[in-house]
Amino acid sequence: MNGSDDRAVVIGGGLAGVSAALELADAGLEVTLLEGRPRLGGLAFSFKRGDLTVDNGQHVYLRCCTAYRWFLDRVEGAALAPVQDRLDVPVLDVAHPAGPRLGRLRRSALPVPLHLAGSLARYPHLSLAERLSVGRAALALRRLDPADPALDGVDFATWLGRYGQSPRTIEALWDLVGIATLNATAGQCSLGLAAMVFKTGLLSENGAADIGWATVPLGDLHDTLARKQLDAAGVRTELRTRVTCISRIQDGNWRVDTESGSLDAGTVVLAVPQREAHALLPPGALADPDKLLDIGTAPILNVHVVYDRKVLKQPFFAALGSPVQWVFDRTDASGLPDGGQYLALSQSAAQDDIDEPVSVLRAKYLPELERLLPAARGAKVRDFFVTRERTATFAPTPGVGRLRPGARTDTPGLYLAGAWTATGWPATMEGAVRSGLSAAHAALAALGRHREHPLQEAA
Repeated sequence: MNGSDDRAVVIGGGLAGVSAALELADAGLEVTLLEGRPRLGGLAFSFKRGDLTVDNGQHVYLRCCTAYRWFLDRVEGAALAPVQDRLDVPVLDVAHPAGPRLGRLRRSALPVPLHLAGSLARYPHLSLAERLSVGRAALALRRLDPADPALDGVDFATWLGRYGQSPRTIEALWDLVGIATLNATAGQCSLGLAAMVFKTGLLSENGAADIGWATVPLGDLHDTLARKQLDAAGVRTELRTRVTCISRIQDGNWRVDTESGSLDAGTVVLAVPQREAHALLPPGALADPDKLLDIGTAPILNVHVVYDRKVLKQPFFAALGSPVQWVFDRTDASGLPDGGQYLALSQSAAQDDIDEPVSVLRAKYLPELERLLPAARGAKVRDFFVTRERTATFAPTPGVGRLRPGARTDTPGLYLAGAWTATGWPATMEGAVRSGLSAAHAALAALGRHREHPLQEAA
């Protein structure tokens, strides 16, 4: 390689940064990836706790997440994060007057939207009138264009109310899915983002909402395998390297200063959280950089419980009538020995719990697990701990769409990536990968290097 024009620096080693680095390197650029942490993976990572390998949070994806599936293929990890053959979500309501009641959200082989009709008709957590109203709202949802700016300013709950959705319907269906995917209740979520999630996941293709999750620790995928492929692509990865300044130099290229030195490059991709990006943006990069500070954040709490015996037969389930939201069996993925069972509770939109002491959370969630899982009542708790991501995602509040910048900045050679950028998606692994690919292809177009986009609809 000759000259700075052929060199690129990617700042941030989460899914957005890794995706951008791989795509730039595959196009022939000389890429350096800088990450302040001692690992890759951003906010989807693993750590050791005794004999366990623990994910900081339970992450899933859907069959429609084509960018994240590209990432899995690119790091040769698709077999380690399979998708279920057919959508099947057990939903347990422990607040029903007649006692706990189990229902399921599952799809058939029929075409959209009939693929969910049978499941909805038998869904025991809604009345007949409520089930019929869901069908009417779903048909109206199909007619919406998630990219319509007018939808960004409306909250999802208001729209659902217009189409006759009762509070129970919102709780038992729309929020059941929406809180997990959007990290917000319907009342706190932009209609545009909600429409995108429900149209793409439930109303686009028959199998779009089939759920996939890692059968190994996330670190195996997002750190170990990603690092292996970055090395193979010729990317120089520098961990524990914090960037302090990005500036233009006399030849029009960029200088990236770190705590230990500096690098020159023709292309810089800034793939860090919005507040960190705001602090590093050079003057003139965005017309109104302070908009980044107006993009709020939302927390996710994960509660981890290790029992001395098996208390859950399903790989996961969702709960109603309980503060518990989703429960996943992480026994095999964590390497738990001795025949016990390790459950992870994923609690999105966790503003009320995120700062509570572990003792308070233990007193709250262990009895709830005993309500939900009778087998837990006689089991011994070997370990109980929590992981907190206070700024897990950007908040998908009404109006957030006008705050999210695109990949291109106003300064040639500088690009933005991250789930918080204008991907059209909420803050998911899918959105992160899409943002990295968008930044890489914007950079390649500016350099006059044509490369087919791996996601044709995003090209």
